[in-house]
Amino acid sequence: MSETARYPSLAGMPVVISGGASGIGEALVRNFAAQGAKVGFVDIQDERGTALADELTGAGRTVLFKRCDITDTEAYKATIAGFAAAHGDTLALVNNAAHDQRHDWQDVTSSYWDERMAVNLKHAFFAIQAVAPGMIRAGRGSIINTGSISWMIMSPKIPVYETAKAATHGLTRGMARELGKHGIRVNSLVPGWVMTERQLTHWVDEAAERQIDANQALAGRVSPDDVARMALFLAADDSAMISSQQFVVDGGWANA
Repeated sequence: MSETARYPSLAGMPVVISGGASGIGEALVRNFAAQGAKVGFVDIQDERGTALADELTGAGRTVLFKRCDITDTEAYKATIAGFAAAHGDTLALVNNAAHDQRHDWQDVTSSYWDERMAVNLKHAFFAIQAVAPGMIRAGRGSIINTGSISWMIMSPKIPVYETAKAATHGLTRGMARELGKHGIRVNSLVPGWVMTERQLTHWVDEAAERQIDANQALAGRVSPDDVARMALFLAADDSAMISSQQFVVDGGWANA
């Protein structure tokens, strides 16, 4: 039997999640669906997204997947509108989609900069713009912007990604002020080094394991579910008076 929390306020809540087919995003979809939320999620991984939605729908959950490139702003906004038509106006938005592609600062071009900002930052603002009118009508809502500790700990080889993720909390602070009087909360959720399939495949070797052990205050490893459980709290009524904050789930690594 699970010893983690259940949030009655999430039952039936329309939730939109970007980048939901794998990694942290998949954990978000699974955890919100398990709480009884009506989940709409997007990803460019069509096969994985469809399989996840089919699995959860077959288990009696209310889950809808649409393949969508979040860098196509108009298509993404139209997809969010489609979720609202199916599930009702979005009351929780998790801006999760991102890509920590490694790069050398000396090789960055103007077009690469713009493309990375579109993947890691721009879509979050326009998703907020898309869901906010429905939240305003409802007089409530929660927006969760996913950040990263990478810029806090000065990780190498990802300066453009770090710039976008640092800016994510600026977006959180600005939109918390813009939307707060309508009962809408906006917070940042900041993962540490999370043991996703991508991280384990590409970067978590013996040297990385030693680095994690040396820097985390807590023993063990941060899992996608650890991050998702914080998102559940931030979306639920239990966090009704929390806004404009960042919540770091990193095993006690970053000095936030």
